[in-house]
Amino acid sequence: MPTSRKDPFTQPETAAAPVHAEAAPGLPAAEVPPAQQPLLERPGRRPAGPRRFLRDVAPAYLSNGAIGLVFTASGPIAVTLAVGAAGGLSQDQLASWVFGILFSGGAATLLMSLLYRQPLGFAWSIPGTVLLGPSLQHLSFAEVVGTFFTAGLLILALGATGVVRRIMAMIPMPIVMAMVAAVFLRFGTDIVSSSQSNPAIATPMVGAFLLLTAVPALGKFLPPVLGTLVAGCLAVAVSGQFVAGVPGPLLAAPVFTPPVFTWAAQLELVVPLALTVLFVQNGQGIAVLRAAGHRPPVNVFAIVSGVFSLLNASLGAVSACVTGPTNALLTSSGVKERQYTAAVTYGCLALAGAALAPTLTRLMLATPKEFVLVLGGIAMLRALQQAFVTAFSTTFTLGALVTFVVTISGLDLFNIHAAFWGLVIGYAVSRLLERPDHLDLEGINPQGRPRTSPYPSVGPQSH
Repeated sequence: MPTSRKDPFTQPETAAAPVHAEAAPGLPAAEVPPAQQPLLERPGRRPAGPRRFLRDVAPAYLSNGAIGLVFTASGPIAVTLAVGAAGGLSQDQLASWVFGILFSGGAATLLMSLLYRQPLGFAWSIPGTVLLGPSLQHLSFAEVVGTFFTAGLLILALGATGVVRRIMAMIPMPIVMAMVAAVFLRFGTDIVSSSQSNPAIATPMVGAFLLLTAVPALGKFLPPVLGTLVAGCLAVAVSGQFVAGVPGPLLAAPVFTPPVFTWAAQLELVVPLALTVLFVQNGQGIAVLRAAGHRPPVNVFAIVSGVFSLLNASLGAVSACVTGPTNALLTSSGVKERQYTAAVTYGCLALAGAALAPTLTRLMLATPKEFVLVLGGIAMLRALQQAFVTAFSTTFTLGALVTFVVTISGLDLFNIHAAFWGLVIGYAVSRLLERPDHLDLEGINPQGRPRTSPYPSVGPQSH
């Protein structure tokens, strides 16, 4: 979102002009229709090499990448372990699952971020993990692994056809961002609830963030989110709330679970898993990246998600995807053209975390949950603010409101996440009741109002 306000998190610097894709006649570069774009979106600039990375990296981006991993390796892994343990998975199978999701997330992030020189963060599907809980009560793990393989192939096939980008281009950005706002809202409320349940941890973290943000001179030397992390670590140490668990293996040992393909399992899980990856998880990530001024490659995202989902399946792990929270953390501060270094940092740390999966998991689970919740919530505040501004400040506000309400309600039909139904129902209501906005979007514009672009601005910005 373009603004003239200086970013207090980084020192002033001059960003290189972004390279735009070639536009169709009469359209600016940011408004190239999806039908005129190549099936596989090409990078708009030369891939980043070691020298370029060393020129662009800075403490703010290193901290954003580290916080991205802290977030990923704590709460989401706790959900994964809880679902797997409830489903009767062995310790070796759980360790292999954690290794797979961290390895694929790190490798995909490194590959895509260096190639496109954008912060393109990958992880795994948390809604997909959650929906496995009931299935593991009556399906064998081998049958579930069989659905991982089939879902990966379906995701890959849909990405290769280009249909994903065409569908997502139909949905106005305010409606997509309303879904993102609903999903991200809990990160903001977690700060409040954590401050009440564990003030010894939350209060120093919130105080450090407010101080470093309110005093730009301090924020230049210690970015606010990094200061929040440091304050949280000190608070945990001083309060004695770090509880080491039972010692275990140091390095990960991947396990291959031979898949079993049954109609019952395939019909129950494949479509929900694929829709969750393509339109809920990837949809959030794409919306967050566009709001931060980037141009994410939608079809390539789908294809890469499919390829790495197949890799995950071979390790007994749920599908890979682009995620909104991770990318919100990676783009939470700094200059747009340099934010890819945060993603590279995250990717390298994720690969290291994969090798040390058992140790990393024990370490993160030994910290109080309020530490992770407050850190993730504070790092996500700007993304949450951007989501609300984009969703409700211009057009399609009724469709955005319906999307927000349905998503936050937790509606679960046919084992598919509420965020998907929020998009479907919100878009349907908007088409029915906000016809002038859609006519403007399509360029028909019968009332002579300025045309509303479905594509966000990608000009230089601070945020």
